[in-house]
Amino acid sequence: MNKAEPAGLYVHVPFCRKKCPYCGFYSAVSAASLAPRWIDALEREMALYRERFGPFDTLYIGGGTPTLLSGEDLHRIIDRLRLEFRFAPDVEVTVEANPEDVGPAKLDALICAGVNRVSLGVQSFNDDALAYLKRRHSARQAEEAFRMLRAAGFRNVSVDLMYGFEAQGLTQWLETLSRAVDLGPEHISCYQLTYEEGTSFGKLLARGKISVLSEARESSFFLATSRFLRKHGYSHYEVSNFARSPEYGSRHNLRYWRRMPYLGLGPSAHSFDGRSRWWNVRSVEDYCTRLANGESAVDGAETLSGEQEFLERLMLGLRTQEGISTGMIPDPRKYAKLLDELTKSGIVRITGDRILPTPRGFLVADSLPLMFCQ
Repeated sequence: MNKAEPAGLYVHVPFCRKKCPYCGFYSAVSAASLAPRWIDALEREMALYRERFGPFDTLYIGGGTPTLLSGEDLHRIIDRLRLEFRFAPDVEVTVEANPEDVGPAKLDALICAGVNRVSLGVQSFNDDALAYLKRRHSARQAEEAFRMLRAAGFRNVSVDLMYGFEAQGLTQWLETLSRAVDLGPEHISCYQLTYEEGTSFGKLLARGKISVLSEARESSFFLATSRFLRKHGYSHYEVSNFARSPEYGSRHNLRYWRRMPYLGLGPSAHSFDGRSRWWNVRSVEDYCTRLANGESAVDGAETLSGEQEFLERLMLGLRTQEGISTGMIPDPRKYAKLLDELTKSGIVRITGDRILPTPRGFLVADSLPLMFCQ
């Protein structure tokens, strides 16, 4: 890769107080005992990549639960990152936070460390829904946490919400959206609940103890979400993401969707240099042991074939309102009829040389790219 090209930096904090029943991301519930070893290992891993990437213009600290760490530990990590790597002057620095972890002292530490964006894991502003999702905070705590972020000086706040489970009706979901909009975050992420294998919800689904929504109900939730937030001034710029204006779109996540370079540090973190992709071991114990022994934490790697890269570019591009260039299609004449049908059915619209997915197109974002590979 070109070392002068800006890149994104992700740090995976692999600790949680309690594992959420829907979460498939790697995390451990023993932060107090493992955190010091993990921070030492993280600093060793930083040194391995000191000269490999160009300046970073985004830094995203996710998890897990980053705010489970102390303010001092978070400050130490960010300071060490700034010492080891080069950052752009206008770097976007995001930290994921849980409402129950938000307090004045920790927020002061984040501000002092240069954090300028917080992604708040609310999931719902309905206490029944929060109980179903086994979240540790209440709706009131979530609202108070948001107000504390504002009082601390954060002017770029994202709120994460979750929808589409059997204990939730559409009316209840729209009430949660309304309460989110009333707070006025710059960014809102709305994720449909998925039942991943190995999670508590995934196991309950396999045993028939819970059920998924019908495709029709899933579609109604998705389209109602898009209509509501667009009506209230949020741009639906990616399948699950809405921003009050373009500058508030997640610059870090846009790197993934635009297939731009990024470095991932920590257990299970993924990296991409523009051509090859690699990922770390999932176990925090293995991660710490390998790095303590002077070894790499990388567990696997891949380089896509030309056909795989083409499909990936289609899949990522058609997840965003930017869409794809008509020049990406190898033989436009071959797909003229398909494009006409997709346009007439409201799945895409064509503006200049761009094929842009509509909200209905976002609904079929997983299958839409495959239509251009037949």
